[in-house]
Amino acid sequence: MRTTQQLSVTLPTEMAQAVKEKVRSGEYASESEVIRDGLRALLARDRAVDNWLLQQVGPAYDALRADPSRALTADGIRARLAAKHAGKTKA
Repeated sequence: MRTTQQLSVTLPTEMAQAVKEKVRSGEYASESEVIRDGLRALLARDRAVDNWLLQQVGPAYDALRADPSRALTADGIRARLAAKHAGKTKA
């Protein structure tokens, strides 16, 4: 049973040249390897975003819904950032 599938991909000229340059430089053995590595990076990024949403954003949202008094106003956030920035710029 075949474990690969051939696809036809159309890329903008700049991207196609970048792929070819990766092969020309010896960084990759083939254009297919460049595309596979890029897709692996995309899938890893998608997994990282999904994990962040599940492990941090979701629980923070649930906590805020359970206790709305934990919310910060936009003015409160700006004040915190300004104070933090002022503390870093003082020398």
